[in-house]
Amino acid sequence: MGLIQSGGKKIWGYRHVILIMLWLLYMINYFDRISVLTFLPLIRQDLSLSHQEIGFAASIFFFAYALAQVSAGFLADKFGAKRVMGIAIVVFTAVTFLTGMVRNYTQFLLIRLGLGLGEGHHFSPANRTIADWFPRSEKGRATAFFSTTWAFAPAIIPVIITYLAAAMGGDWRTIFYILAVPGIFGILLLWYYVSDKPEEMLAKGRLSKEEYDYIKDGLVSASEENVKKLGLGAIIKDSCLWLYAMQLFFLLAIYWGSTAWISSFLYEQHGFSLTKMGLLSALPYAVAIISTMLGGTLMDKVFHRTRPVAMVSFLAAIPILMYLGQVPKGSTNTLIMMLILNGFFVNMVWGVIYAYPQMRYPKEVIGSAVGLANGIGQLGAFLSPLLAGYLVEKTATGISYDKVFLMFAGCAALAAVVTYFLKEDTFVIKSNEPQDRQSEISA
Repeated sequence: MGLIQSGGKKIWGYRHVILIMLWLLYMINYFDRISVLTFLPLIRQDLSLSHQEIGFAASIFFFAYALAQVSAGFLADKFGAKRVMGIAIVVFTAVTFLTGMVRNYTQFLLIRLGLGLGEGHHFSPANRTIADWFPRSEKGRATAFFSTTWAFAPAIIPVIITYLAAAMGGDWRTIFYILAVPGIFGILLLWYYVSDKPEEMLAKGRLSKEEYDYIKDGLVSASEENVKKLGLGAIIKDSCLWLYAMQLFFLLAIYWGSTAWISSFLYEQHGFSLTKMGLLSALPYAVAIISTMLGGTLMDKVFHRTRPVAMVSFLAAIPILMYLGQVPKGSTNTLIMMLILNGFFVNMVWGVIYAYPQMRYPKEVIGSAVGLANGIGQLGAFLSPLLAGYLVEKTATGISYDKVFLMFAGCAALAAVVTYFLKEDTFVIKSNEPQDRQSEISA
């Protein structure tokens, strides 16, 4: 991300401090949710649940998460992103602690619902903060860096928590008590370092006037005349918002469907131990750290558009996902290669896909736009683990996830189709006035 000049010398901008804080806070968010998914095989055994029941439990989180997206975006636009994020962190930290106390299926479902509602109010406000702090020329890389949380977190979390659980004799419950500590730390970081708008940090002396002007000059914003016209009513008339929501739907179906079942796939179909399962399930996400940043850089520096990177990501993922579930048991090297390729191409699109609304819509409505689209998109994350639970097959040789990964490949194909029709020009508010008096939003 570009640094600004001061007297011919490059300086570190406070916007980068904001971005790092958002990254750390979302890492804490992911520690909680990934830990539950990693321990699903053990939770299933401990609570005596079927694959269908555990699939529904995994999915119900995303139902609550999807509902929370819409309200989170609206609340962030109305009351401020920092306040909404603070409440979200308090809620999901408390629920994570309670996860260690679960004793039956009903309690597990309630915990999943609570975690979804808490964590669902974190994402849209974080996006709103990026929209307020980063100029148009840096949005691809800023969003890509933030997006590495959902690559970096699954890359390290399964390794850490499975080793801890193994050291505790397979005790998964204690891990959730420990995870409350980072949540408390995150609340303090948010309170001290993050602000909703650059003006606040300019007044405190943490942001230079030079950087402030640089940020404000590059924001995607509406004129004062058009601010009153902006809102949910205006953006829902944009067909691209619905196409974008469908793009998210299929991508999130792939990502969260595979994330929910990857540990079970390795543990049950391939018979790996708890610690080896943790290492292998982290592989796709370790590679994703690189590919996510690559996608954002290609958007900012080469294409200046989102569609080319997204098309490469989705089209390449189709054959990889089709074959991943068919890798024979014992073919560890082949499995590792497919996991790496899957992680690289599926995750290349993250920085690009979440930069799209920041490029198309002004910052005054970005919370509502992202919240609505992501709320619809998260329904893909809700349905995917649920349907996957019914596609898991018991065969003469063991348990097969072949049909599960074929479903993910189909989602990649549909995502590519939707991406092809997605427009990338700046959103225009249409009125009934003559053309020369129509209000436009410009970068």
